[in-house]
Amino acid sequence: MHPRNRYQGHYDLAALFKVEPSLKAWSTLTPAGKVSLNFSEPEAVKLLNKALLKQWYHLEWTLSDDHLCPPIPGRADYLHHLADCLAEDLPIHRGPQISVLDIGCGANCIYPLIGNAEYGWRFTGSDCQPESIRAAQQLLAMNAGLTRSIRLRRQKDQRKIFDGIIQPNEFYHATLCNPPFHASAQAAAQGTARKNNRLGIAEQQLNFAGRHHELWCPGGEIGFITQMIEESLLFKHQVVWFTTLVAKQQSLVPLRKVLKENSVPVIREIEMGQGNKKSRLLVWSFHNKRERKALVKPA
Repeated sequence: MHPRNRYQGHYDLAALFKVEPSLKAWSTLTPAGKVSLNFSEPEAVKLLNKALLKQWYHLEWTLSDDHLCPPIPGRADYLHHLADCLAEDLPIHRGPQISVLDIGCGANCIYPLIGNAEYGWRFTGSDCQPESIRAAQQLLAMNAGLTRSIRLRRQKDQRKIFDGIIQPNEFYHATLCNPPFHASAQAAAQGTARKNNRLGIAEQQLNFAGRHHELWCPGGEIGFITQMIEESLLFKHQVVWFTTLVAKQQSLVPLRKVLKENSVPVIREIEMGQGNKKSRLLVWSFHNKRERKALVKPA
């Protein structure tokens, strides 16, 4: 994990039970006799997230069962690596002068919530589903002051990503995204079955849930990120860093090719790891270091 990640090592379950007493009902004992959680149960995972956000960030959070329930440590890791990118060009990379766009914020609104709590950034969160926007808006209303720091926009055209969200004369220091990574509903179902098998779950449920637009899209993550790269050309003067999570290692080769075909001069890949799970960030910019410094310099 990133060295600034607050979720290093094992969870302090005793402390989490204090901030969220209902979580204790999902506790279990390992074969070694240690207290753990039943991570195969969706409700346990959701309550764990609620406790983690309350423990470190004093945030109130909830989520309906049919929406994607994100792993908090991994989402925090993304934001810390993004902060490192911003720190290269900014003497102060904390505070409301930093503006970040979250593509597909979802009903959980997790990146804006953690990013604002950890770094004080201002966020714009986009999503194509009205119910996700409504749920995210309710989360903001539950936490005093967040409606002034986080704004939400609905993407009305599901064929577009940045287009229709980034407005003329707007400027963002960075964009981030956790794209749908399956290419079809069948592939998503197979992924669910594999995860259930690892967790020893017989029925077809997934402890991180998720609606179809959160889990799959035509072309999978390669198709989605390819479109993101191509659209980023239209907004290269309004964004310093474009970034996205890449779930599959094998997706990087074709994505590198797309970036080079579009003459993107600055390309980076950042490895991340949480436990046995490995992922990576794909980061690109149309500006060299000198140009980035000029772009973010206050007028």
